[in-house]
Amino acid sequence: MGRIKENLERIREEIEKACARAGRKSEEVKILAATKTRTPEEILEAYEAGIRLFGENRVQEAREKIPLLKEKMEKAQWHMIGHLQTNKVKYAVNLFDWIETLDRKALADELVKRAEKAGRERIPVLVEVKLSPEESKHGCPPEELEELLSYALQLPRLEVKGFMTVPPYYEEVELVRPFFMRLREIRDRMEEQFGREFPELSMGMSHDFTVAVEEGATIVRIGTALFGPRKY
Repeated sequence: MGRIKENLERIREEIEKACARAGRKSEEVKILAATKTRTPEEILEAYEAGIRLFGENRVQEAREKIPLLKEKMEKAQWHMIGHLQTNKVKYAVNLFDWIETLDRKALADELVKRAEKAGRERIPVLVEVKLSPEESKHGCPPEELEELLSYALQLPRLEVKGFMTVPPYYEEVELVRPFFMRLREIRDRMEEQFGREFPELSMGMSHDFTVAVEEGATIVRIGTALFGPRKY
């Protein structure tokens, strides 16, 4: 219980400072360990250090890891945080507790269909919003969000909890702030429009999570700052 626990303590301190600057309570912010390329041993160490939310980017990698860890990590909650292909949903509904990357109607339909087959009453989802101009980034374009949200909210088994985004990477973290502000503003507007709360904002990663917290993040997805540099 060395490096990862120390890193987690440092991350929590940074979150507390960011919350103090923003006039928020640190309990409002959940740390999700982004476990892409991480070994089961590293993931288990993060769990033993106190992490309870874990996120995988790829279904294939999750299929190899999650079953190995389920028994030892009974209180862990697994989130899909990468782009989800429709043909992988049949595996995803059995592996993940939450899907953070709902971005199209076809995916919503497939999630409902597969949840019914798997006997899952409810799947919490976040709608991923594409705010980055980069072609490599996924998500629902903001101008199509209202339509997707309206569609997803009337489907059985899907529970829309909020929104997620992956902004461009900038060395200067202040350049990322407008993207986080925009997602928060979009959330506020959707709450007003639909007359209901969307409490979760999943935004911010290792290099920019403090800015995300200042702008209202409730889930920060941390990989490198928790585990150290990726092996590959």
